[in-house]
Amino acid sequence: MTISIKAVWTDFGGVLTPPVGETFSAFCARTGLPPGPLLTAVATVTARYGTDDFMLPLDTPLVTEDEWLRQIAAELDAQGIEAPMISFADAWFDGRRTNVEWLAQLHRVRGRGLFVGMLSNMPPAWEKHWRRMVPPEGVFDDVVNSAQVGCRKPDPEIFELAAARAGVPAAQCVLVDDLAKNCAGARAAGWQAIEFTGAAAAAQELDALLDQPTAVSP
Repeated sequence: MTISIKAVWTDFGGVLTPPVGETFSAFCARTGLPPGPLLTAVATVTARYGTDDFMLPLDTPLVTEDEWLRQIAAELDAQGIEAPMISFADAWFDGRRTNVEWLAQLHRVRGRGLFVGMLSNMPPAWEKHWRRMVPPEGVFDDVVNSAQVGCRKPDPEIFELAAARAGVPAAQCVLVDDLAKNCAGARAAGWQAIEFTGAAAAAQELDALLDQPTAVSP
């Protein structure tokens, strides 16, 4: 028996935007914060929440952005570095470019009649910013956002929810994501996955999946 892909779910950060490392470098340049000490401070604060995933405290969310920034500022102060008073969301998105090449591919796929959704680990404060960069109307049939649903990639619950929202079995879903661990989580949930390194390569892999039905056990 074969089941073809019916739902394409794309990540946001690092897929519909430049790579996260590029955004981080721009953030440090904009705020004047040194990258090394900043990463040390973020790691220290993150560990308080029982994880080494920097974004987990914000995008579940376990803490507000203001409190998270306060804790990081205190850690930087302990290193003798004064942190500017900023909105993390505003500073992170300032000048951030939309990956128009991948956006065009999503429009193309949706034009073929497939379901297209966004599946992202996203802090609440980022909502207005991503919508400004990629207005969802006419692009996404649905958006599953970790902060709004209370679970996140790569946990199986968010993939189960996304498949249900698309109205198709897991085997008919594919995730396009820049993080290997999220792709692995999708595959463990019965999805197909494409690790995103660029729009052209991802489009080629996606077309191969769409044009060749996926074999599954009867």
